[in-house]
Amino acid sequence: MNQPDIKLLFEPTSVAVIGVSQEPGKIGYKILQNMIEVGYTGDMYAINPKGGEALGHTILKSIEDVEGDVDVAVIAIPARFVYDAVVSCAKKNVKFLSIISSGFSEIGNLEEEQRVLEYALAHNMRVLGPNIFGHYSSKVSLNATFGPRDIKPGNVAIITQSGALGIAMIGKTAVQHIGLSAIISVGNKTDIDESDLLEYLIEQEETKIILMYIEGIQQGERLVQVLKQATQKKPVIVIKSGRSKRGAVAAASHTGSLAGSDKVFDAIMKQCGVLRAESIQEALEWSKFLSHTEVPDGGNSIIITNGGGVGVMATDACEKYDIKLYDDQEKLKETFESVAHGFGSTKNPVDITGEATKDDYLKALQEALVDDNIKSVMALYCETAMMDSKELTDMIDEMYGQYKEQGKPITFSVFGGEKTEAAINILHKDNVPVFRDVYDGVSCMGALHRIRRTQQQGSEDYAQVQIDIDAIDRIVDAALADDRTFLLAEEGQGLLKACQIPGPRGGVAQSVREAVDLANDIGYPIVMKVVSRDILHKSDAGGVLLNLDNEEEIIDAYQTIIHSCKSNVPNAVIDGIEVVEQIKAGAEVILGGRRDANFGPTLMFGLGGIYVEVMKDVAFRAVPLSQTEIRSMIKEIRSYPLLLGVRGEARKDINSIVDTLVKVATLINLVPRITDIEINPMVVYEQGQGSRAVDIRVLISDDKKDSES
Repeated sequence: MNQPDIKLLFEPTSVAVIGVSQEPGKIGYKILQNMIEVGYTGDMYAINPKGGEALGHTILKSIEDVEGDVDVAVIAIPARFVYDAVVSCAKKNVKFLSIISSGFSEIGNLEEEQRVLEYALAHNMRVLGPNIFGHYSSKVSLNATFGPRDIKPGNVAIITQSGALGIAMIGKTAVQHIGLSAIISVGNKTDIDESDLLEYLIEQEETKIILMYIEGIQQGERLVQVLKQATQKKPVIVIKSGRSKRGAVAAASHTGSLAGSDKVFDAIMKQCGVLRAESIQEALEWSKFLSHTEVPDGGNSIIITNGGGVGVMATDACEKYDIKLYDDQEKLKETFESVAHGFGSTKNPVDITGEATKDDYLKALQEALVDDNIKSVMALYCETAMMDSKELTDMIDEMYGQYKEQGKPITFSVFGGEKTEAAINILHKDNVPVFRDVYDGVSCMGALHRIRRTQQQGSEDYAQVQIDIDAIDRIVDAALADDRTFLLAEEGQGLLKACQIPGPRGGVAQSVREAVDLANDIGYPIVMKVVSRDILHKSDAGGVLLNLDNEEEIIDAYQTIIHSCKSNVPNAVIDGIEVVEQIKAGAEVILGGRRDANFGPTLMFGLGGIYVEVMKDVAFRAVPLSQTEIRSMIKEIRSYPLLLGVRGEARKDINSIVDTLVKVATLINLVPRITDIEINPMVVYEQGQGSRAVDIRVLISDDKKDSES
């Protein structure tokens, strides 16, 4: 059966509210009242087995008594009655169920939630919720929520997992003069989730900005793909709780969904071009600014100020928020010399000094407006006796109007006393981007330029290479047949070979004699490592010895490793000793892939070697990904300058790192039975000399068994 179009949830021609009481204090009554008073013009039906009348509407005893069609049924009754209501909705061929009712998975009542969901889906009904406050759509003036009804129509759409926070955001957006095209609560996300809603909002003309509050991710792979599409068309802002370990636990218990690793979430949002806000206030400020501002076609920005101190603060903020300051000194001098008052500065920040009058500001801002090299402006003002409150208000209002007409972004940050505050309040009502703190204004401009970079970059083809899947499957089959969830050393080397990732030459010895013969064939120096299913961290157990230069050292090393491992892990079964070529020194990095619980296949890169757990200098991305995204991940780590060469060292072979990451990404994406792969260290040599995988650790699972369980 074909699922109904999600458009009907936002643009229904008929809505039934199940649970409308004659008592004004009840939730069902409030929802019907909001729908009527906000002006929904579609057909409305009130349902309650007790019948009666409410708000001029006859209350029908069952939804089956409705004569016409019903696109959306809003269910606001106790959880124990919801299933029967859903059965009635199915008989009426309802398209969407908006289940306000709580008392499901968020309190551990998973079984009843699943029963409701399965019946609804089996009868071609989509489910929003349960445990939600409802949804609002300005397109049809529909306020099917029990929140405030004074929602200002506009072009910001909000998707929220928290009902209480969503209701509060309705009030907050009204206070901050932010207009909404939609606000929708997803609650327990049994069926309809952020991805479903995004697919509608991406194409909806009224929506210019999408703001999401997320506590947990359930279908991360799909969300990544939808977000990448969305951010190419319009800004997407995310607030996610659960950054801290305690916060993640709180989020899970609140919604019944698990919050994943925040570092992974943060990296993948950047990869998708999503703006992640630190706070609700920052998210709302971004939303308001971006909804009224065009994306510039370039990065050159300038600061115009009447105070050196705030100019320096703004410069610091530009570095934090990755804003490129225009620095053509000759052209800046030519443009702004006439308003610098001799002892000001035409450098960027452009300081027109404390003597600046309204006319000086107008002239400086008009010069910046007509200069095509300047793509955006941040104007700062510290209160002086040279401009009164009305002059300040008029100047900002006039210049904002001119900039908006020309499509050039501008923000204003103003500092002062009571009169300045009065000016700010007047300007806020007209949606003028004026801020009390310089960092707030620069933060908004930084968000705008991140959107510009995302949209100018566009989308690229995913990077993938040919690997020997058949050989890899044979290796995994053998390990699973041996009842193991990881690969042994020789199997790991076989996997490297199947992916054409260069590693050390070597083999596994079962005796001292075999070890000596292998070492002589390979050539010295040699590394020896224990091979045991019971010892994954070999160094910790004394199972690794380096720099072995002759037969006597091979013999001693073999016996030492056996003795150390037996002492440190008494019950370990030792399958042999790996004898491998000692790779010559170079820069050590770590590469990995894993099947993340939230986002599916992910790729990891960072500083490698024995300090990886301490330094934690790593970056993540979702797979599949493009070569540009891979290079961005490499540049993201703090240690990246080491790869470029420091203190006379040569640049390292970054292309070989990219090639290997593409192979690891291909492997984790195409072989579902590999759950984790870690190459640590991979030694990277000078540019053009490649790299070598020194050690590999691979975890596996029987994906068929996992899917059945």
